[in-house]
Amino acid sequence: MPRPLGELEDAIMTRVWQWNRPVTVREVLEDLQEERQIAYTTVMTVMDNLHQKGWVRREQDGRAYRYEAVSTRAAYAAALMNEAWSASDNPASALVAFFGMMSPEQVEALRDALRVVQLNGVHLSPPEER
Repeated sequence: MPRPLGELEDAIMTRVWQWNRPVTVREVLEDLQEERQIAYTTVMTVMDNLHQKGWVRREQDGRAYRYEAVSTRAAYAAALMNEAWSASDNPASALVAFFGMMSPEQVEALRDALRVVQLNGVHLSPPEER
């Protein structure tokens, strides 16, 4: 299960996920510097840590590396939600509470996701109701 990303890890991964292509430390640094003061070595260290943790893969490109996401942001979010849900002593209550926090847009997205799951033949009803 993935640990939640730290603030700088998330800022870097957000760019890697949005750009959806191999990126260099320099590219990420220049984009981050539009928002904050940050050193090249800091970004390089965090990207190396993300590689060590399995979030990105890297390929040598001359003297630098190009980094690419191993999975999607959606997969990351799903893993975090699954871990939180699995850690509950009452998963049904946790889901009810989670659904109660959802915005109307999130509820509609949930309905869309359930339709997709059902179209793909996944049964969500209890076995006795099938």
